[in-house]
Amino acid sequence: MPRTEASMDALRQVGDELADATVATLFERGEVGKFNTLMRYVSTAGAPLPDGLPEVAREYLEATSAPPAWVDWGEMEKARLFFIDNNVHISTALSFASMPACYVVPHVAKLLSATHSLKYPSKRMAETGQFTVYLMRPDAFEAGGRFVPAAQKVRLLHASIRHHLKRENRWDTEALGTPICQEDMIGGQMFFSLLVLDSLHRLGIHMSTEGAEAYYYAWRVVGAMLGVDQDAVPMDLDEARRFLDLYMIRHMGPSEEGAQLTRQLIDLYEEVVPGTFFDPIVSALVRHLVGDTCADWLQVPRSRWDTLVKAVPHLLGVLETVEDRSPLGAWALDRLGHLTTVLELSSLTRGRVMHHAIPEQLKKDYGVDNAVPRTHRWAPPAATVPRSPST
Repeated sequence: MPRTEASMDALRQVGDELADATVATLFERGEVGKFNTLMRYVSTAGAPLPDGLPEVAREYLEATSAPPAWVDWGEMEKARLFFIDNNVHISTALSFASMPACYVVPHVAKLLSATHSLKYPSKRMAETGQFTVYLMRPDAFEAGGRFVPAAQKVRLLHASIRHHLKRENRWDTEALGTPICQEDMIGGQMFFSLLVLDSLHRLGIHMSTEGAEAYYYAWRVVGAMLGVDQDAVPMDLDEARRFLDLYMIRHMGPSEEGAQLTRQLIDLYEEVVPGTFFDPIVSALVRHLVGDTCADWLQVPRSRWDTLVKAVPHLLGVLETVEDRSPLGAWALDRLGHLTTVLELSSLTRGRVMHHAIPEQLKKDYGVDNAVPRTHRWAPPAATVPRSPST
């Protein structure tokens, strides 16, 4: 569909009617604490809802317990295999491209700063990583899977943030739009899908067209589960490019909050990397994946690693050659990727399961060689030509 400034402006005024109404009722009746306590015991799909759960919450959970009827499960399986084949690269892109991209949008950085402590960035990174792992498990949407309850809780979490910011007059809705509005939710969907694919391409990862399209499709399903208006969501990668380009042209820029969040993210991963010699590679990867302009806005440090990191695609190319030519090598690299992802997630979560709860107040609560073959190699959609505001 055509993307115009007017259509994007309309999306800035809209939240998530179902989740917003549920959260408002829970606060109005003083039932948030009871809901959070009982929902800690609901972590898998198909589990019976606990006795005593507020009725409005029970109605919401029942209404959102199934994926959209239009889901193509063949595409979802392709996406899962794509993730298995590229999990460590996807984790790298999520950490060093997707999250910094959020920070380069000033009003998003402001919202993130207002809703979780800058001192504990590992919480948000852990939640994102864990959420993605849940999505890409074979049982994601089956009884016993963890993705659906996580999505239900994240949707309510977003609604609670809107509730608090509006109630406490901590958000200029006229200037910034509804917090976590439809435009920003779709923008986030682009950061975690198309931008990840862009980053893999920049790293020299060979992806099939089928795999890239399936990965994007999986995030369309995620968006639907998180309350995104599907009439407004780009249907394919070409539409996604047009949306993301316009979104970034409209909103990207420097901000104090963005620089602070980026510094915290870099510090976090420098702690994860053993020793100090390789610490600068974290900043170098961010700069390589988001580009110098955005990196400068985010005050990402420069170092000699900025040049060295450009050799990463060549190294990954060698590893992919090994994977393509040796079944044993492919198995070993897939296992290594899985273990790397698990180790990173374990470091961020400190071995705990992240529980997505409704914050009662913001300050307190936040301060297998079955992979798709590499044929029809995917290339990113071309950048769109910026349009004037009147188009």
